[in-house]
Amino acid sequence: MGPLKGIRIIEVAGIGPGPFAGMMLADMGAEVIIVDRPGPASPTDLKVDINRRGKRSITLDLKTSEGREVFFKLCKTADALFEGFRPGVMEKLGIGPDDVAAHNPALVYGRMTGWGQTGPLAQTAGHDINYISLSGALHAVGPKDAPPVAPLNLVGDYGGGGMMLAFGLVCALTEARTSGKGQVVDASMVEGSSALMSIFHSLLASGRWAPMRGVNLLDGGAHFYDTYETSDGEYVSLGAIEPQFMAIFIDKAGLDESWMQKHMNPGEWPALKAELETLFKSKTCAQWQKLLDGTDACFAPILPFWEAHKHPHNAARESFIDIDGTVQPAPTPRFSRTTAKTPSAPTEKGADTDAIMAELALDSLARRP
Repeated sequence: MGPLKGIRIIEVAGIGPGPFAGMMLADMGAEVIIVDRPGPASPTDLKVDINRRGKRSITLDLKTSEGREVFFKLCKTADALFEGFRPGVMEKLGIGPDDVAAHNPALVYGRMTGWGQTGPLAQTAGHDINYISLSGALHAVGPKDAPPVAPLNLVGDYGGGGMMLAFGLVCALTEARTSGKGQVVDASMVEGSSALMSIFHSLLASGRWAPMRGVNLLDGGAHFYDTYETSDGEYVSLGAIEPQFMAIFIDKAGLDESWMQKHMNPGEWPALKAELETLFKSKTCAQWQKLLDGTDACFAPILPFWEAHKHPHNAARESFIDIDGTVQPAPTPRFSRTTAKTPSAPTEKGADTDAIMAELALDSLARRP
């Protein structure tokens, strides 16, 4: 089941974007085996970690020759592996790209870092907020009269990091089928989040983006692309960029047609936004939904993520699934023929150690002297 069925990928246990990339690959049918560290759980470990769903786990001490022996044996059976440590950590353990290639030259080796494998900052600590600072993404988010607003850790860790790593691994796996050779995939969250900003570089180069925050088409500067509070304290989003869609909103909301003459005039946007703020507060969120749902006004209620599964559209598409009582996003994207199956529950640390050792024709680690 799934388009990646038959692909085996080793995930060296880490945090954030690496496990997310592994979840994406496992969701698509790849057999993902997490190499977990021995010892008690970390205080930062989650009670329910959705990113571990659909995977298997083996516990290995990679600082020992015995652990590395099993690791290399596992690498011989795999198509790819990935890790998310600072540059040089895997080499110090003796399991870097060259070490692995000596055992399996066709294996793809994915590396996930914030700054990349090279450059002045490569060995420096950081987090999503720092990486998207350097790419320019963070500067563009937020109101013009306040500091930039961190978009959770979605842009660096997950969009520019985990998704780019998964994309890079699949690209390298595709090439390896032709060449028979593996290669290193260097996924940088700075560069990944920079790639996500391509449209804004295009808008700037085309003279359609002011080099400041909160005054532009897509950053909350325009009245027709923003969020608004309703009379009951809920929030809605309006995204009527195109004139034909704004015309529908104007008609449904009972606004004067003269609004269309001001639609793409940035000088008019602050005043129009103030009027819309008053207008949206004149009705409840439910009343606005009754008025605008199902139209081309580019409108939607703003849902808490823990309630998104209840929306009729999401329910109709089965966009969320329940695994052992935990509601979570379903595997995506969808495929017409190689349908992904419902993932198994998040794997416990080391749960598959003995089974994987047996598959490798090795004695159980617990029975080794």
